[in-house]
Amino acid sequence: MYSIDFDNTIIKSLELVDTNHLFPHEKTIKKNSSTLTNFLKSFENYIIISSILCCSKSMVIIDGHHRYFTLKKLGFKKIPVTKIDYFSESIITNKTEEYSKQEIIENAISGKLMEPKSTSHKIYCNKSKKWQPIMLLSSLFKIDVKSSLENL
Repeated sequence: MYSIDFDNTIIKSLELVDTNHLFPHEKTIKKNSSTLTNFLKSFENYIIISSILCCSKSMVIIDGHHRYFTLKKLGFKKIPVTKIDYFSESIITNKTEEYSKQEIIENAISGKLMEPKSTSHKIYCNKSKKWQPIMLLSSLFKIDVKSSLENL
């Protein structure tokens, strides 16, 4: 089995975070959001979902915008978040670094959402010596649907 070897100081914590304390930086694709909403509504007791990745200092969402908006729309007050050291040199915003990390954070905090898929964050894997999708840092998280939802 192949394992991904990342600098383990990048992941700061995994916890349930109030949705109002997170700042998205991208809009979502409506079709993808609708599909995810319908999928999540089909679960009665619990769901297992990948955590959203966010900057540990600014709480800006780096990966997981569709999950964030869908869970918030469904009434979840708290969602699973993996907090990361976004300013690590092992993380890039995309191959060309068209947007700086600081620009992404400033836009998010001011509520100026970028177009969907404007960024394609990557993380450097020490084992393969290649840049990999940052979503590999997400942890699977079990959420109790009944106690987490306000109204469905």
